[in-house]
Amino acid sequence: MESENNKPQNLTVFLIIWIGQLLSIFGSAVAEFGITLWAFEATGKATPLTLIGVFYTVPMLALSPFVGVMVDRYNRKLMMMLSDFSAALTSVLILMLLVTGNLQIWHLYVTAVITGIFQGFHWPAYSAAISTMLPKQHYARANAMLEMAGPASGIFAPMVAGALIGSLGLRGLLAIDLLTAALAITALLFVKIPQPKLSREGQAARGNIIKEASFGLKFILARPSLLQLQLLFMLCNFFFSIAMSVRAPLILARTGNNQLIFGSTQAAAAIGGLAGGLLMGAWGGPRKRIHGVLAGWAASCLFGAVLFGMAQTTAIWIAASFIGVFFAPVVNGSNQAIWQSKVPPDLQGRVFAIRRLIAWFVLPLSNAIAGPLADQVFEPAMQPGGALSSTFGGLVGTGPGAGMGLMFVLAGAIAALIAVLAYTVPTLREVESCIPDHDELQPEPASV
Repeated sequence: MESENNKPQNLTVFLIIWIGQLLSIFGSAVAEFGITLWAFEATGKATPLTLIGVFYTVPMLALSPFVGVMVDRYNRKLMMMLSDFSAALTSVLILMLLVTGNLQIWHLYVTAVITGIFQGFHWPAYSAAISTMLPKQHYARANAMLEMAGPASGIFAPMVAGALIGSLGLRGLLAIDLLTAALAITALLFVKIPQPKLSREGQAARGNIIKEASFGLKFILARPSLLQLQLLFMLCNFFFSIAMSVRAPLILARTGNNQLIFGSTQAAAAIGGLAGGLLMGAWGGPRKRIHGVLAGWAASCLFGAVLFGMAQTTAIWIAASFIGVFFAPVVNGSNQAIWQSKVPPDLQGRVFAIRRLIAWFVLPLSNAIAGPLADQVFEPAMQPGGALSSTFGGLVGTGPGAGMGLMFVLAGAIAALIAVLAYTVPTLREVESCIPDHDELQPEPASV
């Protein structure tokens, strides 16, 4: 592993990578804003938007174990570049279809599949790279900076997209995405990311791709505290994602497709995420990081889902968006620091890929049922005179968007309760003391 004398240089490398990703995420957010408006205006339904998420997530999760092996086996910088290149490729395909007048909703499903396959490399590679570039006391701060990249770009992306879509159209927004993706790839070309040395556990895990792909699951199953931590994320993600899947249609339905209000809530969420990331970057998170995970999850659900669903005015939507996302860097930064401390760096690709599979495999189900629940159950039930309007009308109102608001309230309340109840599980609550840090285990072999 890199010596301490190289840490300042590695910090510079990390900052270069982070800036490149910040630009790329900004461009993707600009394009996504335009695509969301295009899809909703073309169909007027929530289901097509949620199905895009299904087609993105399913291939990513299905290939996760094998992607994790590739991240550990091969150059992690190349894995990062591959994911950035795939994002640019899908934007090119959508742009070509749009220019020729052939773009249809199902094309977005196809490009979502392509993006999902290759974006599967992104998170394991970046997460594992942090462990080889920085000392563990900076893991939470570095993860917070990565968490900040999305919100920081999101502050300006909705405003830029809203301002430019009238003059440039979706074509111009896609062109911005291509430019920023090229800058991110260029940034990676000029940096060196250290590869990890082989640990004893990594040496024992070597074998054919099936053996190595299954190792991540075996590693987690052998550590019940880590398994419980991921099951927590799985359950909270399931309910929280049901709400988030209909966030855009909720705002657009309740405001008569008001792009300014939609953009304002997106920007408020981004500002909240940036503020939370800045806090984590300066603070480093709670000393006992599990508190950042559990308390952060509960707060994010209560404000970002329950309060958001009850809101019927722009001011409350903006406040709920800000506060809800403010806690996301605390949750994710604390969780990442726990895992990066416990898993040897040369195994993190495999283990982190399985982590994501456990936490995310419910997302396609959430996305798949959210649209039909909104369009066929909750929205009709919350119209004036609907089956649920007299019971919940005083809580979320009635009319367009009210049913999706009720979905936010119910899903957010359940997810928050799960996070609070997790404190009653001793092995989860004490995960940091139940499992030793990877650098406290036996030293690495002298040669590999």
